[in-house]
Amino acid sequence: MLRVKMVKLMLVLIIGIGLPRLVAAQQQVTLKDALTYALQNNARVRKAKLDIEGGRYKVQEVRAQALPQLTGNAGLTYNPIIGQLVADFGGQAQAIKLGQNWNSTAGVQLSQQLFNQQVFTGLQAARSSEEYYNLTSQLTEEQIIELVANNYYQVLVNREQLSVLDTNIKNVKTVEKVISNQFKNGLARKIDVDRISVNLTNLTTQREQVVNAIVQLENQLKFSMGMPVSNPIELPATELTQAAQLPVFADSVNLANRTEVKILDTQDKLLSLQRKAYLAEYYPSLSLTGNYTYSSQSDGFDFLSSNAAAIGYGASAIGLTLRVPIFNGFLTRSKVRQANVEILKAKEDRKESVNSLNLAYENAKIQLRNNLNTINAQRKNVELAQEIYRSTQNNYNNGLATLTDLLDTENSLTSSQNSYTQALLNYKIAEIQLIKSNGNIKSLVQ
Repeated sequence: MLRVKMVKLMLVLIIGIGLPRLVAAQQQVTLKDALTYALQNNARVRKAKLDIEGGRYKVQEVRAQALPQLTGNAGLTYNPIIGQLVADFGGQAQAIKLGQNWNSTAGVQLSQQLFNQQVFTGLQAARSSEEYYNLTSQLTEEQIIELVANNYYQVLVNREQLSVLDTNIKNVKTVEKVISNQFKNGLARKIDVDRISVNLTNLTTQREQVVNAIVQLENQLKFSMGMPVSNPIELPATELTQAAQLPVFADSVNLANRTEVKILDTQDKLLSLQRKAYLAEYYPSLSLTGNYTYSSQSDGFDFLSSNAAAIGYGASAIGLTLRVPIFNGFLTRSKVRQANVEILKAKEDRKESVNSLNLAYENAKIQLRNNLNTINAQRKNVELAQEIYRSTQNNYNNGLATLTDLLDTENSLTSSQNSYTQALLNYKIAEIQLIKSNGNIKSLVQ
């Protein structure tokens, strides 16, 4: 009995724990929610942020070259056979040992760059690299926002198409039921029953294809968000059916806000610093050096003993090291000229990118106007197709229209509804492109 109660208690706890997750999973995900989730969980965004962290460590690495370098060393040597020197002392030859059986040394060495133009230029380049990684991370976020938004609206469009198919299937089933009853009473032909059955089968097949497409698009959306594809997701249809209106267009776009341009400017700065680093190879370098060494010798290994007989002595030195480049076979000159070429190429890349961004802005304005006109036209077309379908259906029920007329109007209604939905998608995509062209793509998250 106790065991049964424990099992019931565990079931209650499991259900209680699972309910919040289930409720959370059933909540509708708005576009803003999807974008916020993507900026926190997308792998590309995460790696870009790691690049920023790596850039900070790169700055520390370069800065370390300008800091004092301190090195310690120690050594212990055992000489089983010691060399001897034979010398003549007072007409008598004597052998003198050259050293002791045990030798030990310990010391430290210090070096400090006093002037090294390459190191100083490297520090400037490292700081610019950190700025480059920050901009690259920002560009990655903007690209993910654009990708997720496009995938989001793709899902909504296909779900809207599914809703249209469900409505049409419902209408065709109603007609099929009427024709079947008429056929049983001898008021309809067998071919009419077959035609409506074929039409219903085609609609059902289309529905299955759209359902499969929705699953694939949802998985693509969740993947771009960095969400496990096994997680359920629900999107509100109002995100797509909101009334579209034409924004106020500027005559030209301010490209100073575009991250792509900022990255190109930073790359140009890095290339200039690289050229400066090559030129620094012509400069002399000056460094401070210093060392201290303590050595000891003994016949036995008694360096650590209190009664040690080891003989010890210290030595130190301080100096300056000057390095002056004289001739390296025009190696530095070749590097500088290559850097000049890269700088010129970077300037051409910037011109091309600016032209491309202006082109994208102008195209986005044109597409937005065209798509808005298409939306208004298709909306009226859908209303007219619905009116024609209702009138034809009423005439068919009263024997004033043929089944062919009814099926034709049903197909026209489906086509106009799908065209209207596609126009909404095209408008949203063009709207995203326009916002991106203005450098305000992150406003979708706000």
